[in-house]
Amino acid sequence: MTVDDSVFGETVSVLEGDSVTLNTDLIEILEDDDILWKFGAEMSLIAGISREKQIFYKYDNVPDGIFRDRLKLDNQTGSLTIMNITTQHAGLYELQISGAKLTSKTFSVSVYAHLPVPNITRDCSSSSSSSASSYCSLLCSVVNLSHVTLSWYKGNSLLSSISVSDLSISLSLPLEVEYQDKNSYSCVINNPISNQTTHLDISQLCHTCSGVFEVSLIKGDSVTLNTDVTEIPENNDILWTFGVGSSLIAEIRREKQIFSMYDVPDGIFRDRLKLDYQTGSLTITNITTQHTGVYELQISGAKLASKTFSVSVYGRLSVPNITRDCSSSSSSS
Repeated sequence: MTVDDSVFGETVSVLEGDSVTLNTDLIEILEDDDILWKFGAEMSLIAGISREKQIFYKYDNVPDGIFRDRLKLDNQTGSLTIMNITTQHAGLYELQISGAKLTSKTFSVSVYAHLPVPNITRDCSSSSSSSASSYCSLLCSVVNLSHVTLSWYKGNSLLSSISVSDLSISLSLPLEVEYQDKNSYSCVINNPISNQTTHLDISQLCHTCSGVFEVSLIKGDSVTLNTDVTEIPENNDILWTFGVGSSLIAEIRREKQIFSMYDVPDGIFRDRLKLDYQTGSLTITNITTQHTGVYELQISGAKLASKTFSVSVYGRLSVPNITRDCSSSSSSS
């Protein structure tokens, strides 16, 4: 047997949930050839073919069972298909073909999450700046993503951007525009293989801020954030968002009869939210310090209105304990 030291590397990028086929580039496996597929830093064996012995096998349970029910092996060409791929399957794959000579081929597979549409909100926390009277402060946000870039564009010109690589975090990017600005602005989130865009409508979003309502309460209490609406009109939508990432936690779409609450981010609102279906007001029960932060109400319909609440949650104070210090009773005084 001769050994061919040539190594052919391919880079493959794919979206999470898709399927990818790693090709051997063979029309048919020769009678005395063996095919081995390996994965990861440890080069764990995940599939193989021994044509002479008529053995075709897949090891779905290594490593850690991440390939279970996801591998397909072409018995004629030896090509390997990974179905319903996830970020766990990103990494290095090695194909080894042994027979009259030994050849190998490597694949570097990158798996990217499907991108959400960026969320543009009015940043009323900047309304106290000296330029607030002539400029509209905005925030474009996405949550829990990695290997992405978030950017603001004016027409086709890049204004600013921020990137994250390995960590899965929330990203926010500010922008200030004049209220009378007639230019076209858009916020774009992209990774190496896809992108999502939200276009800014200045006339709809850049309304005058009504101020930030400060709310302070004790841990374990309940608080109601009021919309000040007696009844939601038929064509209005109510959106409640929370935190720097503007995570959607509750919504009412009266026309479609949608009334929903979400326990994101990180499940901190699970079984704690109550939504008044008539007024849209939001109640947080048994509140904790995790619920401290900025809540934004958006009411959209004939016109767009918003209201911001800054909620601070404090622990209950214990009663001070006064004791006699007998350790100083032996002093001369």
